[in-house]
Formats: sequence, structure tokens, C-alpha cells
Amino acid sequence: MKRAAELERKTKETQIRIKVDLDGSARCDVHTGIGFFDHMLTLFGVHGLLDLSIQAEGDIQVDMHHTVEDVGLVLGEALSRALGDRKSICRYGQALIPMDDALAEVAIDLSNRPYLRMLMPESLPRQTDFDVSLAQEFFRALAFKAGMNLHIRVAYGDNWHHMIEAVFKGVARALRQAGSPDSRVAGIPSSKGSL
Repeated sequence: MKRAAELERKTKETQIRIKVDLDGSARCDVHTGIGFFDHMLTLFGVHGLLDLSIQAEGDIQVDMHHTVEDVGLVLGEALSRALGDRKSICRYGQALIPMDDALAEVAIDLSNRPYLRMLMPESLPRQTDFDVSLAQEFFRALAFKAGMNLHIRVAYGDNWHHMIEAVFKGVARALRQAGSPDSRVAGIPSSKGSL
């Protein structure tokens, strides 16, 4: 069974079309109108070994928030659909990712119980228009629509770009692990029999 999904969302603020294949080979085509975000989403596809197409237009002349959050919502829903009934998956994933001066820790449970906990160093220098609050909004939307329990902690870092990049790579690698098929699991990976 193909573990892929395609989804489109149109509002007065954004128009987003996303295609994702969980068993891809890291073919990525990402255009959101926000250069740094495109870079992070491409890294997400590459390190998650996802085939990922994201085409987004938003009211970025007002703010990047709508586009970033809505991409998270649509991508999260697409991931959830691609995971299907979540039978025979590993369910849990984790990653510890260094990126030069930064270290990010990520843990995921594909439990259908959405939650986000994102801890970053207290004093982060703002280096571009894409700040930490935007990354947090993206991951909150992603986690809630994907049915993902997502914990992110950046232990330390001096460079804002490196910290955010380590997080995107970490989430991608943890998701790849959690969503991977496990032939030893016959059904739903839970003692309750459902997620």
C-alpha cells in the first residue's frame, strides 16, 4: 500500500498544495515565498527521506505567520493521511542532532494524541525575519494535525539559524524512525489495540 497523500487548502489568507510520500527518496520541490522556510522544509524532506512537494502562496506582505502555520496544518494532515491506520509502524522516534554550535533533541510518538513541547535557549538573537515563534507555530500545527506527540529541546547554541536547522532535521529523522514499518508489529503498536 502506498503511504502517500495529496492535500490542498484555500483560505482568504493562503493557498497551499502539498504532496508527500513517506517512502520516498528525498525528492523535494518547495516554494512558499519565504526563503528560509523553503530551506528548512527542504531539509525536512531530505532528512525524513520524504518525497515532498509544497506550493504555497500567502499574505506574506502582511506577515509570514499565516503561511507558516497553514503549511504546518496541511503538511500535518497529509502526513496523517499517508500514515493511514498506523498499523505495523515503529510509532516512536528520536533524534539527537548537532549542527555546528547547536544541539537539538527530538522525540516523537505517533499516538494520535497531539502535543507540542518546544524548549529553546532563553535569549535567542533574532537574525532574520523568520524567528523562533514562527518555527513553534509551524511545529504546533504540524503536531496537532498529524496526531503527533512532539517534544523538542535545543540544549544550546550560539547561532539561531543552526538551532532551527537542527530542529527541522531532528524532527524529520525522528518522524522517519517513528513512521517506519516494523514487520514484527502485526497491527496497531499499542497494548490498547488502538491509537
